[in-house]
Amino acid sequence: MADFKVVVSDPKTKSYQFDVKGPEANKFIGKAIGQDIDGSIVGLSGYKLVITGGSDKSGMVMRPDLPGPKRKRILVSTGVGYSPKADGMRRRKTMHGKEISPNIVQINTKVIEYGEKSIEEIIGGDKTEE
Repeated sequence: MADFKVVVSDPKTKSYQFDVKGPEANKFIGKAIGQDIDGSIVGLSGYKLVITGGSDKSGMVMRPDLPGPKRKRILVSTGVGYSPKADGMRRRKTMHGKEISPNIVQINTKVIEYGEKSIEEIIGGDKTEE
């Protein structure tokens, strides 16, 4: 059974972290970066979220242009997970694909549609802020 930490970034205010366990967490498996999900999975009814990234149990980042749910060693020059120290520099790095699997620990999301209540009202204060 999968357990995820879901970080919800609200572009208007700040980020919130939710722990998703059990059958609700299984709804994330098979989704990919860029897909829309219903906010009720994390307890935000009426909200719509888009998956923007994440990381697996070893801290490997998910890369949006790498297909599949597995880790791969790829040659990168820019993008997520690598910052070159000089122009033209490339490096082979292990990255995780864009599809969510049970190995993922953290899922990053962004709010794209708001519900009737604010997130603060739904969660009841600042108890899960990041």
